[in-house]
Amino acid sequence: MAPDAQTSPPDGSPGRGEAEDAERANGSGRFRRSLRFTLPGCWGALLLACLSFTPSLLPRGGVLQGLIAGISGAIGYGLGVIAAYVWRAFADREAREASYGSWRVFVICGIVLFGLSFGFGQYWQHEIRELMGVTDYNVATAVACPFIAALVFWLLLLAGRGLRRLYRWLARHLRRWIGPRAAGVVGWVVVAGLTWSVISGVLLAGIVNTANEAFSVRDTTTPEGVHQPTSALRSGGPGSLVPWDTLGYQGRAFAGSGPTARDIGAFTHRPAQEPVRAYAGLETADDAEARAERAVADLRRAGGFERANLLVMTTTGSGWVDPAAVNSFEYLGNGDSATVALQYSYLPSWLSYLVDQSKAREAGRELFDAVYDVWSKLPQDQRPRLFVAGESLGSFGGEAAFSGEYDLRNRTAGTLFAGPPNFNTLFRDFSDHREAGTPEIEPVFRQGRTVRFTDDPTAGTIPPEGEPWNGTRVLYLMHPSDPIVWWSPNLALSEPDWIGEAPGSDVLEGMVWIPFVTFWQVTADLPFSTGVPDGHGHTYKAAYVDGWNAVMRPSGFTPQDLDRLRDIIQPPQD
Repeated sequence: MAPDAQTSPPDGSPGRGEAEDAERANGSGRFRRSLRFTLPGCWGALLLACLSFTPSLLPRGGVLQGLIAGISGAIGYGLGVIAAYVWRAFADREAREASYGSWRVFVICGIVLFGLSFGFGQYWQHEIRELMGVTDYNVATAVACPFIAALVFWLLLLAGRGLRRLYRWLARHLRRWIGPRAAGVVGWVVVAGLTWSVISGVLLAGIVNTANEAFSVRDTTTPEGVHQPTSALRSGGPGSLVPWDTLGYQGRAFAGSGPTARDIGAFTHRPAQEPVRAYAGLETADDAEARAERAVADLRRAGGFERANLLVMTTTGSGWVDPAAVNSFEYLGNGDSATVALQYSYLPSWLSYLVDQSKAREAGRELFDAVYDVWSKLPQDQRPRLFVAGESLGSFGGEAAFSGEYDLRNRTAGTLFAGPPNFNTLFRDFSDHREAGTPEIEPVFRQGRTVRFTDDPTAGTIPPEGEPWNGTRVLYLMHPSDPIVWWSPNLALSEPDWIGEAPGSDVLEGMVWIPFVTFWQVTADLPFSTGVPDGHGHTYKAAYVDGWNAVMRPSGFTPQDLDRLRDIIQPPQD
């Protein structure tokens, strides 16, 4: 946080700050100091805290809103202090205490503005919940929101003032060897560097290591209701090259579940096959290349390369594969299919999203290359149709094996990516080079000849209408309200196209871009992106039915059949 303009000379020279150091020598002085605020800072805090109640992508409860308001208020306070400092520098005058009348005006305006913002915020949240069909609402947390905001603001302000005290102590000692201005500059550089090192190094590393240890323990367990397969067509089953106890929690869920030949036949009303599922966990081999080789070897053993449809699925985080994605693929393929995947992390998806991007890229590339190496050596008339899929960070890893549109078209029969993170290389390239006039939430890339985007594949047509979509089809599913798709550090200082354009079907028109505030709003949406009904946020279930139907183009399925399959994949809620 910037130095408080009322108490810190711009060049770090001795003066009023040293007198305050003496005051801090006793505990009561420190406490009184923690309750002192500058009027410009308070106006900045009030403005950004009030703006934080504007809607973002997902509904949020009182605790989360209080957290966002507190963070936004702390940022606003810092900006207000900096603005006052710059103004006084231009006016060439010293800081002065705000009058009692000025504080009285602020308090009255603060109560009115915060009350109005809180009221409008509750209305907007109600509108978002109505839009998404969310019924949960906790009155107690809503009432607690202002108090949570005040606590968060105060704690962040104390942290900023602690850094300021460290800066002053360092600058005071540096003045023994260099001039006061140089000491002030060097002091801030050192403090900023130390703060960044602690946050990005010690703190982040500690969080990741602790999470790794916690989730590695969970990885040794088996989901309730899942049992070791008795079929040789599954990893971990009889004759498998991958032992059951090395699959990990998500690998066992993947290999030990899914539709049977009987389930699929009951849907298609035709004789169906038992799908092949191959998987390798972190304990299966020491590195991604070795795990990919083992998974592909097990796929080959089970006859996966002899099926009509072969899916390379890049997992998310801890190795999770969305059952809706694979089950839909298997039903539409009448069971004449095989799927292969591997685990690359212990961490859950949202944490892997932040720290395991390189592992996702490596896993996606190694797995596809291992599959493609075997597939490409088969006689052309004996090769299965090769598909690629991934959700969230899995789409990031899935893209890593390809250089662009032509590579996807030439080496696959089709691709389905859901909820791609904003930093996906190919996704960003396709979106950034979209045709003029097409919105970012549904871009059109090169007349949609290979790559297309949709938020609702059930609509029947995927834009652009009337344009041919021959050969390999690459389809991105992305909801307008999915924060995984739209989150970016750039939100802090620049307005993205998707906010400036007409809002998507499940985003309020009242959402606007506000510097700093919007970034924290969308950041807070990330951990809760899957806590909304299907078809919103980062929840893709029934959409996989129509997504795979568009990409695979299976024959013999009517719209009524697809309706029935959606109910199988995502049963209707009572």
